[in-house]
Amino acid sequence: MTGRRDVDEELRARLREAAGAHRPDRVRILARVERGMAVGDRGPARVRLPGWVRVAGATAAVAGVLVAGGYAVTAAVQDDAPAPRSVAAPPVPAPSPEEATPSRPPASDAEDGPLWSDGSVDPHSNAFWAQSNITLRTSTPLTALTVELRVAQTGSVTSTGAWRSLPEDDFTCTVEERDGFLVYRWTLERGRTVPAGEWMFAGQYNHERGGRDARGDRYAATATAASGRLSVRGDFAPRDDDS
Repeated sequence: MTGRRDVDEELRARLREAAGAHRPDRVRILARVERGMAVGDRGPARVRLPGWVRVAGATAAVAGVLVAGGYAVTAAVQDDAPAPRSVAAPPVPAPSPEEATPSRPPASDAEDGPLWSDGSVDPHSNAFWAQSNITLRTSTPLTALTVELRVAQTGSVTSTGAWRSLPEDDFTCTVEERDGFLVYRWTLERGRTVPAGEWMFAGQYNHERGGRDARGDRYAATATAASGRLSVRGDFAPRDDDS
């Protein structure tokens, strides 16, 4: 009985080890079954084994079935497990036409349709006197035009005259002190027309001795063309010729 108990205990240990491993060699198992079936087909003569050996063999067979069953259950569980799915990110909404098209920078205040302008301090200005030039360029005739030059009162700024490259009789010119500026204004007479081309309006003035800072000076012009009302404005900072 001791030998049988030892065999049973050894089988139980092996069963536990096999159940924990769950890695049966199916190919070898099938080969052993086939060999057993081949031996059974050789004839009726069989060796009768003791009862405890038959019990041990039956227990081992059960162990093989359990191990194979465990493998089948494991495979079935793995087959039934849902396949991993990738989580799709929500679609990014398509940009609106306004967002899809890059915004164009606003047109410079110095240009409006067919009318272009520029302000500059005349290079012939000196330590006591200066001239501020407003250049207008129009690609279409203008039926109305008002040009205003504002020279900041930086000290002893007084007018010494004004002129324009267009006919003098076509404009009314006024000069006055207002709100800390010396203001020159040219207004096109009713019924007159400014032809397409480039024209200059200039204001001349004395100022305190030394180089004068023109950063506070401004100009503005309003006009009427066949396309409608036009408006430009700017300062007297240096500009590129093609700006």
